[in-house]
Amino acid sequence: MTAGHVPDLRDPLDPRDRPGVYLTHEIPPVRGVIKARPEDFLVEEIPGVEPVGEGEHLYLFVEKRLMSTMDMIAVLARHFRVRRSAVGVAGLKDKHAITRQLVSVHLGGRSPDAIPALDHPRLGVLWADRHTQRLRRGQLRGNRFSIRIREVEIGAVRHARDALAALEASGVPNRFGSQRFGYRRRNHLIGAALLRGEFQDAVDLLLAPSDDPDIDARDNQLAARIAYRRGDLEEARSRLSRSLRSERKVLGALLGGASPREAFASLDARERSFFLSAFQSAVFNALLDDRLRRNTLGTLAPGDVAFEHGTRACTPVESNEQARALAARLTSLEVSPSGPMWGPGLVLASGEVFDRERAALSPHGLTSQTLLEHRSEDDDMVLEGERRPFRVPLTNPDIEAGVDEFGSYIRCAFDLPRGAFATVVMEEIMKNDKAAEVAMRDQP
Repeated sequence: MTAGHVPDLRDPLDPRDRPGVYLTHEIPPVRGVIKARPEDFLVEEIPGVEPVGEGEHLYLFVEKRLMSTMDMIAVLARHFRVRRSAVGVAGLKDKHAITRQLVSVHLGGRSPDAIPALDHPRLGVLWADRHTQRLRRGQLRGNRFSIRIREVEIGAVRHARDALAALEASGVPNRFGSQRFGYRRRNHLIGAALLRGEFQDAVDLLLAPSDDPDIDARDNQLAARIAYRRGDLEEARSRLSRSLRSERKVLGALLGGASPREAFASLDARERSFFLSAFQSAVFNALLDDRLRRNTLGTLAPGDVAFEHGTRACTPVESNEQARALAARLTSLEVSPSGPMWGPGLVLASGEVFDRERAALSPHGLTSQTLLEHRSEDDDMVLEGERRPFRVPLTNPDIEAGVDEFGSYIRCAFDLPRGAFATVVMEEIMKNDKAAEVAMRDQP
């Protein structure tokens, strides 16, 4: 088999593109770096489910270190001798960090007492209990972050404090972090190709070199990708890191004679849906950045869909009178304008707002009708539509400066609701794109 060419996509939704203005642009930058050490980036999930003490699902509150969520799932599946699909998580967590989160494992009729204790150098169990239902995505209230900025002047702590105070008052731009798009910045392009039914392009985007000098220079899998491009699939697979599970599965299927479509079908549903979600995320980010440029992140106008943070209810704004009635709740961050995660079931905006949301799809060769009516054959690519708030509340901020054996630091702590990215907060504080650069390599 000879690999196809990688489509020459001049991607206007490239997640490297910054909005050009920060919400906190009037506050001086702190600069510095994050994630210099795993201990500098701590995340603790705030669970949304309380186990009842009985049932077929074992709930574990785990602490992982330098481990992606997908790797954690694989470790737990092997340990409990279940399929990966039997392991449930509420959310994806950072790899280059120390994170604590709730996980469920479906044991069926087996007793956890008959299973040896987990012994792993980067994954430990803090507590365990039983429950009657699987833990599902989104079943968490939020996350608590404690992040140390290194290589920074301690005096800059006043700027960090001012930035956090501004974000607490006005809300955090709810941008998807760069890690959603992968260190090669292609996950969203793969998702778009899958939705267009262009499976050969999707395979090429996954396996071939990117032809971006900045990306390829940092890609330690470049030799394998070059082998794929010249059609030597055997050499490509022999050179490909075992940690790249999706790439190895697709390449293995191709070696077995599968078509590009069949090769992607070899991935489990969680892996496939991640590419589709990345596409939805890129479109959302483009619309969020547009609102930042137009200074409408915290406003509602006719045509918008208001997102209620407490109930997550979505209400179309149909008149200026309705928008004025929501003004006080906008100020108190009870409601916010929302953007589309395109798919069936999406609550639609109207008027000029809808026109902007629809136009963001055209660079990827997709239409609103195609996505709203998306149906997947064999349920192999599930796409769900929903509204996402353009901003989210930041609560319980805390700031301190100090010095330890590794040098000076500024520690920023805060809570964010589920689905929000701490790296976006750090970008607003640091303003040197170091948070985005670090996030790029940090796939869940």
